[in-house]
Formats: sequence, C-alpha cells, structure tokens
Amino acid sequence: MNHTLLKTINSPADLRKLPRAELPKLATELRDCVLQTVAQSHIGGHLGSNLGTVELTIALHYVFNTPEDRLVWDVGHQTYPHKILTGRRDRMPTLRTLGGIGGFPRRDESDYDTFGTAHSSTSISAALGMALGAKIKGDSRKSVAIIGDGAMTAGMAFEALNNAGVSGADMLVVLNDNDMSISPPVGALNRYLARLLSGKFYSVARDTAKSVLKNAPPLLELARRLEEHAKGMVVPGTIFEEFGFNYVGPIDGHDLESLIPTLENLRNLKGPQFLHVVTRKGHGYKLAEADPVGYHAASGTFDPTVGIKKSAAGKPTYTQVFGQWLCDMAAQDERLVGITPAMREGSGMVEFEKRFPKRYFDVGIAEQHAVTFAGGLACEGLKPVVAIYSTFLQRGYDQLIHDIAIQNLPVVFALDRAGLVGADGATHAGAYDIAYLRCIPNMSVFTPSDENECRQLLYTAFMQDHPVAVRYPRGRGAGVEVQSAMTQIPLGTGELRREASINQAHGAKRIAILAFGSMVYPALQAAEGLDATVANMRFVKPLDVALVTELARTHDVIVTVEEGCTQGGAGSAVLEALQTAGVEIPVLVLGLPDEFVEHGDPVKLLQLCGLDAAGIEQSIIKRFGARPALVRPAVNQ
Repeated sequence: MNHTLLKTINSPADLRKLPRAELPKLATELRDCVLQTVAQSHIGGHLGSNLGTVELTIALHYVFNTPEDRLVWDVGHQTYPHKILTGRRDRMPTLRTLGGIGGFPRRDESDYDTFGTAHSSTSISAALGMALGAKIKGDSRKSVAIIGDGAMTAGMAFEALNNAGVSGADMLVVLNDNDMSISPPVGALNRYLARLLSGKFYSVARDTAKSVLKNAPPLLELARRLEEHAKGMVVPGTIFEEFGFNYVGPIDGHDLESLIPTLENLRNLKGPQFLHVVTRKGHGYKLAEADPVGYHAASGTFDPTVGIKKSAAGKPTYTQVFGQWLCDMAAQDERLVGITPAMREGSGMVEFEKRFPKRYFDVGIAEQHAVTFAGGLACEGLKPVVAIYSTFLQRGYDQLIHDIAIQNLPVVFALDRAGLVGADGATHAGAYDIAYLRCIPNMSVFTPSDENECRQLLYTAFMQDHPVAVRYPRGRGAGVEVQSAMTQIPLGTGELRREASINQAHGAKRIAILAFGSMVYPALQAAEGLDATVANMRFVKPLDVALVTELARTHDVIVTVEEGCTQGGAGSAVLEALQTAGVEIPVLVLGLPDEFVEHGDPVKLLQLCGLDAAGIEQSIIKRFGARPALVRPAVNQ
C-alpha cells in the first residue's frame, strides 16, 4: 500500500490540519503501516493490540493538543500507531532492536511519551498526578489515561479511580474494552447516548439539579437514584459513577464519527470523566481478528497474506519444560494447584488448564492477590505453584514477605524470564530476583543450569515444606535431553562440571568459576581456554558453603557468574560465605551491570554485558593476569 496520506504526517500538528473526512483513509494507511512494520521485523512485536487502537489513537491526537495535553498509555504495547503519528514513522524498522526505538513508551524517546510504561495498570495513577500537577501550577492542559479492560483487574487501577473520583481533577480515563465476550452491542443508539451523556446540556443539567436539590437531601437522593437507574438501563457505568466519574459510553472505538465528537465534548468538561470504548484486537486484519491470542505478538518475520506460521517443533523451551512438569506433577499429586496472573500462554499453562481445569486459577493482572491467594490455598493443605515472570513478582513483594515467608507456607514460585529478555527491554528483564529473594528468611532460590535440571529442581522445590523460587530464562537452553523421571536433588548441593588440570605453568593461577543457572554453559566454554574449574552451584539459597570453601582452599582465585544484578546477588552470597568462614581469597563477581540494560537481541546483550564465554574469559584475564599456559604431564623417567 502506498501511504501517501500518512507520509504527510510528521507530528500530531499535521494530523490536526486534516479535514475529518480524510481520517478514515489515514486509519487504513496507519493500520497497514503497523502490520508491515511487525511482519517485516526479524525480532517481531505486538500486533493485535496495536491494530485495535488505530482509530482511537488518531482521535485522541486529533482532539487533544498533544504533547501539551498528556496521553498516558497503560502497558504501552498498543502504542505503535502513536509512535508513527508522533514523528517516529521512519524509525519503525528499528523497533525493539539495539539502539532503535522501544516497544513501549519511553520519556527519553519522545516528548509525546509522557510516562514510561510496560507493566499494567499504572496509567490512571500517573495521569492523575499529571492532572493535579497542572492544577497546582495553574496550567490548563488535560490528562488522559488509556487503559485496557484486562488492566482494570489490577487493584492499583481501582486505587487510582478511588483517589481520582474525589480529587476534582480535570482528567479523562478511556477504557479500551477489547474483550469481545463482554462487549455490549454498539450502534446508532449507543452513539447517540454517548454524545448526549458527554454533551454540555446533560452535564449542566445534572450539576444544576444537584445544586438546587442539595438543600433537600431526600429529593437529591431520589434524583441520584433515578439518574443511576436510567443510565443503568443502557450503559454499565454505575460503578464508575460511584467512584465519582461521569461515565460515557460504550461507543464503537473504530468509529471516528462517534469518537471525535464524544472526545471533543469530554475535553471541555470539568472533573473526572470516564469514556468506555469498545475495540477489537486485530481489527482490520481478518487473521488477527479470528485469532486474537495467536496474533497478540509475532516473534519474527511473516507474510501478512499468509499469516503467522507456527515454528517447527524443536528442543523445548524452559517455559514448555515447566508446563510439562506442571501437568506431570499434578497427575502424581492432587494437592497441586496452578496460579497465573493473566499469563496462561506466556507461562506455559495452556495444557494444564485443559487437563486440570478445577485446579487452574487465572486471577487476572493482580500479582499481589496471586501471591496471597496462593498463601490461603497453602493454609488449606494444598501445594500452590505460582507461574509468574520474574519482573512481575516484584509487584507482589510485600505479600511474598508478609503473607508467605513469615508464615513459612510451602508455595513454589516458577520464575520465568529470569535474566535478560531481549526485545522487551529493561521493564521486563528478570535482573533482581536473586537479590530480592535471597534476603528473605525461609525462602529458597534454585537456579537450574539447563532444561533437565529445571525439571528436577521444580520437583525438588515442590517437595519442600517452605517457600521456594525456581528461576529460569526465556527461550531454549543448552538443548539437553529432558528425563521423564523426576528425582530430588539434595538441597543446597552444587556439583563440579569441570576440574582444572593439576599440572599448570609456573606462576599460573588456579581458577575456580562458580556459575549459577544459565551461566554454567558459557562458563564451561570460557574454562577451556583458561583451564579453570567450573562448579554448577544450582542453589543460591541455601548455598553449598562446603563446596565454596573447598574450592577456595584448593584454588588461587574465585570467579562467580550469574545472569542477575551483582549487588546483593549470588556473588554477594559467595562473598558472605567466605567472610563468615574466615577465608581470604581474591574474588571476581560477574553479572549484570548496575544499569538498566536496553532492548535488543539477547545474545548481543549478553555479549555487551560480558556474560558470553568470550566476555567471561576476558574479564578473568583482565583481573588476574595473562592466560595460564597449560603444562602437559611429565613422562615418568
């Protein structure tokens, strides 16, 4: 498609110059641009959600004076149209690549990205802060939060609604409802009602009536109830009215002739406003409309005329290993229950839900609730397994300490996406779980080195009577065979994977590398050139202190390697153990740097962080001197 109209739009100011009649054509070109961008990207990107917000994005930038008026996108995985319209069209081929534009809004990328997002349910809080900030400063700008129906399941969204409703802030919350199973019918009647309820006449009439009747409480209450019930017959807005918002909708989120007049009316109203729009994931691309889950995101290039093809089956990913273990374990032990905070597909629980529907719980985007809910199940003698991304468990940290660890409840946390995650960037990287988990009493932390060890350590974790986290990375591991049998690994025991040669060149340092989790295999590669000993530590907590001290006794230097932050991480645990044992030895701690690692190809990112085999080897050589030359065993005389 030739994007003749879209090419003239270099900023929302250009968009606002267009006659309204041109906007449907612009929407068609914008939707095609999003589709082609994702389809041609080798690194992929979010698709369905972006196709569904094309008209809404156009309408918001057309009506509001952005960036002076603030748009805050919840999560931000639906902002590709926003990026294209705000001067980044030519950079879209760099989307989610190293040095390119991000897949989510970033304040350091554009003035139009007013708040950095990527985790759910933050938009209303941020927009409220901006609205009240403008009020304090005497500015007249507007603040708009755009939040999806899935994000409304999180408590934080309702906390913000509760605060906003009594704040008197001039702000608008746009609920983007794209779950077709709960969408009410839309059409001419709903369009008419939306315009009516958002218009000045309705607003003035309502406020005047409240003013006149405020001195007659019984009549005011009667009027409020009549209004509530009258609106309730045609719109599901009562709950938002109770929060203190003026509810408008639902309206068709793909109908620009409905969206623009309604937004224009709402822009001029005072106080908290709430607009309910109904959109469809994948709108305008029939393959995505028919399979919104499958087209939520693409992982690589594809032909839009053919669609996304499933990749050929290969070695299982860590997520698949977890999903298979969960089903196998559930078949053996009926106490097992599985919990996910709205990440069924991402966490590998699709098959588990099919086979054990009564023991499967999707609690929505509510990580705090997921953790405490698991604690309640554990109190009843069940064995909960919470499948959650490392970065998302951060949101349930208080519950993890207060509701699980203090009570020493046997909950297993399966931490997917531990370490760097690539194209999703710093917001999704599992960089901190080792540090924030190992400091909690009663908590154990397991770090499997490959797919088979992941299965065995999950089983080991399930057999414990206290809380345990098993962290594993995104994607595939070393490609080892996964054994069907499940065997407990003795708690807190590491293993030697490689021992250094006894005979070394004169003056060469004997090196021991203590590797945790995903770093075992690059450490083994690095050790070949250094003739170093490599230990697969397996457990951060409890740490194999006996192995650590023995290696310190028999080697000249210790190196720790982990795919996590070094501050308070596994290397810190080793240093603490050596200090407690009174052992003095040079220690080099390798891990993720004290900075947020950007989005990009995960292999390249590990290289940049010095966590590939070459980087590990070079760091050791730089710290401890030239590479040791190996000495062949002498021939007996």
